[in-house]
Amino acid sequence: MPVVREKDAPIFDLDGFHFHGLTAPSRGATELCTWRLDIAPGAESEAHQIDHEEVFIVLGGSVTIITAAETIELHVGDALSMPAHTQFYLKNERQESAHLVVCLPVGIRAIMADGREVGTPPWAQ
Repeated sequence: MPVVREKDAPIFDLDGFHFHGLTAPSRGATELCTWRLDIAPGAESEAHQIDHEEVFIVLGGSVTIITAAETIELHVGDALSMPAHTQFYLKNERQESAHLVVCLPVGIRAIMADGREVGTPPWAQ
């Protein structure tokens, strides 16, 4: 069984979002991708949607998730299942970093709000 040690997990940085790749096909997973996500204070993602359900679990700090229908603030111990094809963005409005674990199926495809297909992000490959 593949084990991904924290010291070996690849890190991807994107505008205040730090993705620590855990399970993914390139690291031996066949069905589920997971990563630890650290969000810097004040960081905000671009609006996007995923073609599968995505689960967010907050390990530290707080994060705000905004959809067209609602704004949801998540705190330590909270989990959210984002339905497939729901456009959203995340932001950290606090003075401390937020720490999450994110889970979704292998082979997901992401589409940005402007219609750009970005496919599977590198931390999920």
